[in-house]
Amino acid sequence: MRRLPTLLLLAMAGLASAAESRPNIIFILADDLGYGEVGFMGQTKILTPNVDRLAKEGLVLTRHYCGNAVCAPSRSVLMTGLNPGRAPVRDNLDVGKGEQIPLPAGITTLPNILRQAGYATGAFGKWGLGGYDSTGRPDIQGFDKFLGLTSQWVAHSHYPPAIWEDGKEVSLDNGEKGVPGHGGFPAGADPQDPKAYAAFTGKDFAPDRFIAGAEKFIAANAQRPFFLYFASPLPHVSLQLPAEDLKSYEGKFPEDKPFAPAAKGSYVPNRTPLATYAAMITRLDKDVGRLMAALEKAGVAGNTLIVFTGDNGATHDVGGVNTKFFNSAGGLRGLKGSLHEGGVREPTVLRWPAKVAAGTRSDRLSGFEDWLATFAELAQAKVLTTHSGESLVPTLLGAKEARHAPLYREFPGYGEQQAIWEGKWKAIRTEMGKQMTTAGKVTTQLYDLEADPAESNDLATKFPEIVKDLETKMAANHVPDERFPLAGVDAEATAPKAKANAKAAAKKQAAAK
Repeated sequence: MRRLPTLLLLAMAGLASAAESRPNIIFILADDLGYGEVGFMGQTKILTPNVDRLAKEGLVLTRHYCGNAVCAPSRSVLMTGLNPGRAPVRDNLDVGKGEQIPLPAGITTLPNILRQAGYATGAFGKWGLGGYDSTGRPDIQGFDKFLGLTSQWVAHSHYPPAIWEDGKEVSLDNGEKGVPGHGGFPAGADPQDPKAYAAFTGKDFAPDRFIAGAEKFIAANAQRPFFLYFASPLPHVSLQLPAEDLKSYEGKFPEDKPFAPAAKGSYVPNRTPLATYAAMITRLDKDVGRLMAALEKAGVAGNTLIVFTGDNGATHDVGGVNTKFFNSAGGLRGLKGSLHEGGVREPTVLRWPAKVAAGTRSDRLSGFEDWLATFAELAQAKVLTTHSGESLVPTLLGAKEARHAPLYREFPGYGEQQAIWEGKWKAIRTEMGKQMTTAGKVTTQLYDLEADPAESNDLATKFPEIVKDLETKMAANHVPDERFPLAGVDAEATAPKAKANAKAAAKKQAAAK
């Protein structure tokens, strides 16, 4: 048998060693989690011991921003590495069958980059970027394994009739139609009677399936690098949870008023909304603990990077949620749907025992578009320079490096908004459509986030030159899309017409798979 030259053997060993040094990556995405709803960010009423352990053993990013102010456009930024001024999905939009506007075919995505670099890729939980009959289906966009829900609307119930596994529907033990995510309280029933709420819970809690699938994925891929995207649907309403998970909060809060709406279109009723909401976050934390335990069992915890964050700020006080009671925004202004800090700044922590120093914090400005560049560098993958993000690898390794370019957000929903961050400054425009209708122009607010993180003191008139500079940079980051026009920025029609254009274009895109 012919022997390979010694130098070639050494080179091959070096390549193998380099590949083996690449970390596994787990990205945990909470759904509608507020900046102040976890212990390491000051929460005192809701227990999050596992996430707090990540913070104790890792790095907290105190100025990390999700991709956008609501679910689908935020996830679009994460998956494509493109800021909202360039991303293909910029708003939530139902295009039929409960599905949302899909990612287009052929676009560069984070999971595809990692799969091409030799990583096993798996997604578990809520997708929201296209169903299996569209160009946005998870396997086309880079996932070897998918177990979850593609529709955000279906995910409003945590007891759906079925979930998807690798393109096939798997029935759950929740009846033919599942448990509704929306529904009114039975007429004439007693709001204090637990039996009156029986119709709004089920047997087969979908998050149980998601975490079990993620554990199996870790065990099956322990001998190769893997990327696990765990997109939990918690704590997004409806308020639904197994009784076992609710026990630790029973009687803990003053449940003066059950959530018992008469309207059938409301999120489902709940007798103990405060306890249930807190327990849903603690259940999410429990799943984080199970992932950590699965890594330990597989022997790969040391060389696995875990990122924990959320897709947007805490929801408004709908469905029984009480954000004031829990100080959900952590003192920041705004909630879900807003480009003010409370709508987009997320509690974010990273743990990588092999490389990241424990118990550290960084105030580097960062956002969802940065993860594609970061993970690609760690995976030693080649990436085109068309994305909007910056690698956070130096920050993970302890460097005090500032962001090089501004962070930009735009959102055509909730009145039309734009925002940009650079250093301590933040410029933001809100109610752009209303302003154009009433005043014929859009004004810009300016905040010094170092002195005023709650955005209570508008400094626009005091620093007009800074406002002008940031407005110029906003314009440079915005690429017009006829589906998602911004009033006062694009030569666009009315918002209803834009919505119709977007829906029609999305259906056409889905049909072109």
